[in-house]
Amino acid sequence: MQLGMIGLGRMGASMVQRLMKDKHECVVYDLNADAITTLVEEGASGSDSMQSLVEQLATPRTIWLMLPAAFVDDTIKALAPMLESGDILIDGGNSYYRDDINRAKNLAETGIRYLDVGTSGGVWGRERGYCLMIGGDTSAVEHVDSIFQSLSPTMGSVTQTPGRENNKDISTAEEGYLHCGPAGAGHFVKMVHNGIEYALMAAYAEGFNILRHANIGKQDQEHDAETTPLRDPEAYQYDLDTREIAELWRRGSVVGSWLLDLTAEALLKDPGLEDFSGKVSDSGEGRWTNLAAIEEGVPAHVLSAALFDRFNSRGNADYGNRILSAMRYAFGGHLEKK
Repeated sequence: MQLGMIGLGRMGASMVQRLMKDKHECVVYDLNADAITTLVEEGASGSDSMQSLVEQLATPRTIWLMLPAAFVDDTIKALAPMLESGDILIDGGNSYYRDDINRAKNLAETGIRYLDVGTSGGVWGRERGYCLMIGGDTSAVEHVDSIFQSLSPTMGSVTQTPGRENNKDISTAEEGYLHCGPAGAGHFVKMVHNGIEYALMAAYAEGFNILRHANIGKQDQEHDAETTPLRDPEAYQYDLDTREIAELWRRGSVVGSWLLDLTAEALLKDPGLEDFSGKVSDSGEGRWTNLAAIEEGVPAHVLSAALFDRFNSRGNADYGNRILSAMRYAFGGHLEKK
């Protein structure tokens, strides 16, 4: 099948490579000319503009946007006048699902079909395949099915869930992609997926931090009015090797996961993680997941804590912490420890 790809960053370029490996014809465009050249050398057709990309595609065209959420609306605004009724426009980034609802409605007025596809797989997706969460019109999803098949993991990449082998209503979920519902559904599912991802990552981070400080009983303890004393130093005498524990947990443990695999790899390279500052960004999905929980009236204690911890990692609690220090000094004369 023929596909136009706009956005050749870390994931977009790898997706094109995976598609070409499966004999799909890809027409590519990016503001970075070097990214285009690299893929042209591998067999893609290059474009020096979105207009050129559109002109190289046979109708009905299928164009996939792999862009940061902030650039999607402006790109669609520029691209839509070049398209015709029946063409399919896909946003595979991490857009807010409510934006998808509006985009689908507006594009439908000119007959353009819009799909939102939450795409998970990161930089490893080229080899492992991508988990695709799809929202939009059923006929459009069916038209692009071969693209989804090529991008997603192979059927045998994960052991089949017991009981599904005899289920006559099996969906494409086992193949790594799923039409989740109408416009916005794909990005809604991806939004919650990433909210969970935040929490899983935070749990690993907090656990390994506790392991790393399990030798605090060997350290000199300060005894003053400002410091809670360590009651039982003898209970914290462990010099634990987090690198080896991560490797251990990969084998047979109930907390084993791909995230743990990646953690073990990072700790093997650098147990102290000196190349990282610990300032953790959030790209929006964690926030939107918590907003959905609030509007649905459902608790999300862990997911919200993980999001706020990312804010804290970037120093966004510093002023609040100074307020705390100021109050302690005002009511009790407590001086900050240097």
